[in-house]
Amino acid sequence: MTIKETKLEGCYILQPNVFKDKRGYFIESFNQKTFNRMLNLDVNFVQDNESQSSKGVLRGLHYQLGEFAQAKLVRVIKGSVLDVAVDMRKDSKTFGESVSIKLTEDNKTQLFVPRGFAHGFIVLEDETIFSYKCDNFYNKEAEAGVIYNDEHLNINWQLPSTDFILSDKDLVLPTFKNAIV
Repeated sequence: MTIKETKLEGCYILQPNVFKDKRGYFIESFNQKTFNRMLNLDVNFVQDNESQSSKGVLRGLHYQLGEFAQAKLVRVIKGSVLDVAVDMRKDSKTFGESVSIKLTEDNKTQLFVPRGFAHGFIVLEDETIFSYKCDNFYNKEAEAGVIYNDEHLNINWQLPSTDFILSDKDLVLPTFKNAIV
């Protein structure tokens, strides 16, 4: 596995080793010991989530507040997404900055999103399967988010906004300026 730092402190791109032969491929998608050693962290993932979505579905930008904050390790099993992480840590030198990366079934790339970040993605292909690990359990009362089209964040979602499919909840998230952190 190789690890690359992003411009946001604590947010990393992970590229697992892919072993291909005439039968197909094999990857070790996660190894707790290797992950913690290579990132010099002590992360214990406790929940795995998976979603299947059609092209144009935009999920996010979401995060959990306070003691319920979550770090995530995200990847695509089938299809592709543009994955986005936004630094919501007020004391961070990259507060309010974002990073985006294309995650696909072919590139097998993963993104580690630390606690204190908002996270979201837009689906670039039909029948995309997105999977992620969380290091803390979900708590509905601790939900928070930022509207996907916030002017301050200026995220290029790579699809025309007329193609976006959002939940009612995601359509009414606050702006970055008004978000709870």
